Amino acid sequence: MSLIITDECINCDVCEPECPNEAISQGEEIYVIDPSKCTECIGHFDEPQCQQVCPVDCIPLDPNFKETEEQLMEKYLTLTGQL
Repeated sequence: MSLIITDECINCDVCEPECPNEAISQGEEIYVIDPSKCTECIGHFDEPQCQQVCPVDCIPLDPNFKETEEQLMEKYLTLTGQL
C-alpha cells in the first residue's frame, strides 16, 4: 500500500526530506504523498522513513492503494530505472 498523510499533519516538514522517492510534497493545507511514487521505502529501507520521523503519527497506510510487497518492489525498480 501507499502511505497517506492525514489531516492531523502539523506541517512540520520533517517527512519530506526523508522520502527517498520524493513522493512527499506540500499540498494546499498539509503535506501529501503521491501514491505513484510511494513504495513504503521498500528497496531503500526496512521501514517507511516518514513514519519514523513524524512527531504526530499521522502517516498510516492508504486503504485506497493496496499493493503487495512485490508490487512495491517493482515500483521501486521502475522509479530507480532498474526495470
